[in-house]
Amino acid sequence: MNLPTAQLISRKKITEDLMVITLRCEQNQFTFKPGQYCTLGIDGIERAYSIASAPFEQTIEIFIELVPDGELTPKIWKLNLGDKVSLRPRAKGIFILKNEYTHHVMVATVTGVSPYISMIRDYLNQPSSSEKVFYVLLGASYQDELCYDQELFHLSRNFPNTVNFIPTISRPDDSRNDGWLGNVGRVNSIVKDQLNINKLSKQSTYVYACGHPGMIEYVREDVVSEGWNFIEERFWKE
Repeated sequence: MNLPTAQLISRKKITEDLMVITLRCEQNQFTFKPGQYCTLGIDGIERAYSIASAPFEQTIEIFIELVPDGELTPKIWKLNLGDKVSLRPRAKGIFILKNEYTHHVMVATVTGVSPYISMIRDYLNQPSSSEKVFYVLLGASYQDELCYDQELFHLSRNFPNTVNFIPTISRPDDSRNDGWLGNVGRVNSIVKDQLNINKLSKQSTYVYACGHPGMIEYVREDVVSEGWNFIEERFWKE
C-alpha cells in the first residue's frame, strides 16, 4: 500500500538529541484534533508522534527525541529539507482537551509538552463559549531541554488569566543549568502543590500527564487516589 507522504519544510535543533520538525502534507489535507498523534515512516519503519501544531496551522509540527540505537529517529535526523516521509492518513488518540472542564493541569516531561502546545494554540485561536485556564507544568533534567518555554512564557504574559507556565529542572547543580532561577525538582513533585496553590476544585479540574512513564506513575498515584480527574499519554523510546 502506498501511503500519503509529507515533506520536511523546517527543522530546529534544540539540543544534540532534541529537534522540532515541521512537515507539509503532500496529498489530501491531514486532519486531527489537538492532542492527537500522527504516524510517520521512513523505509517502512513507522512510529507515532504527538503533534505540537494546531489544526489551523495547516502543517504538522513534531518535537522529537533522538534514540541513538532506535530504528526511525536516526533516519529522521539524517533528513534534508525537502525530503519526504510517509504519513498515515488518520490521526489517532484520545488524549484531547476535556472541554467540559474549566481548569486544565497539564504535566509533562520534555517532548510530552507537544499535545498541550497544540491544545493551547487551538483554544487561543478561536472564540470559545467557555472560559478555560491552563496550568502547564513542564519538567526536564536541563533547562535547554525546555522546548516551547519562550512561547509559553510569552502566552502567560499576554494571557495571564488563561495560561500559567511552571517549568522545573531536576539537576540544578549541573553546569548546563547555570543561571537557572526557576523551580527545581522533578515535575511530579510540584503537581499537588500547584493544585493547592491555585485552589482548584475537583469538579472543575482535569489533570493530564504526558511523557516519561515513571513521571506518569507518580502523578497518577498522587492525584487519582485523591479523586482528581486524570488522563495520561505515555511516551516510550523506540
